[in-house]
Amino acid sequence: MTVNVGTLDRIARAALGAVLLYLAFLSGVPLFDGVIVKYAVAAIGVVMLVVSATRVCPIYSIFGIKTCRSA
Repeated sequence: MTVNVGTLDRIARAALGAVLLYLAFLSGVPLFDGVIVKYAVAAIGVVMLVVSATRVCPIYSIFGIKTCRSA
């Protein structure tokens, strides 16, 4: 797959992923006491971190979006 996630987008996704994982497992916020909500938010956080690490977003690929400079 072609790289389609730029640096700024990558940093934002990594930060969002880390925050979501923190909220799901370490924050103690009552909203995340439910198992479904906790693991749904954790899954989204993991996906954000994976996209940030690989620089490939499948949704961007479907719609033809690129936030990185062409090489």
